[in-house]
Amino acid sequence: MSYTQLFYHIVFRPLNSLPVITLEHEEVLYKYIWGFVQNKKGTLFRIGGISDHLHLLVRLPPTLAISNFMHDLKIATHNFMREHKKEFPYFESWGKSYCAITCSSESIPKVIDYIKNQKEHHRRISFRDELLNLLQENGITVNMEYFLKE
Repeated sequence: MSYTQLFYHIVFRPLNSLPVITLEHEEVLYKYIWGFVQNKKGTLFRIGGISDHLHLLVRLPPTLAISNFMHDLKIATHNFMREHKKEFPYFESWGKSYCAITCSSESIPKVIDYIKNQKEHHRRISFRDELLNLLQENGITVNMEYFLKE
C-alpha cells in the first residue's frame, strides 16, 4: 500500500500579466476551476487572486503529474474563458510558465490565509515582487533574464 499527501500552492497568470479577471466575474471562473480539480480527483482547498494572476491550493492524486495537471488546467480554462467572452473579453491566453510549490499539511492554514488575502496583499506588493519573494523563500533559483518574460 502506498501513502501520499501531495499539496501544491500554484500560481499562474494570463499572458503578459494582463488584468483580465474582473472582480464581478472571478466567481464563475473559480467555480469552473473547482469542478476541473474535482474531475481530476483532486481537492481544491482555496482559490484566489487578482485580475492578473491566480493562486490555488490543491491536493492532487499521485497518478497526476503537476505538469500534466497545469497543461490540462490551462487548456480547459482557456477554452472556458473564450466561451465566456462576455465575462472575459480581454483574455487571450495564459502565460507559458507557472509556479507550483509543495506544502506540508502543517502549512495548509497559512497558505489558505495567504490566498484568501490576495486582494489586500496586492495593495502593498506587485505580482512580480510577490512571485520573486515566493520563489526565493522556497529556495528556487530565479534566472532574471527570463523571469516573467513571454
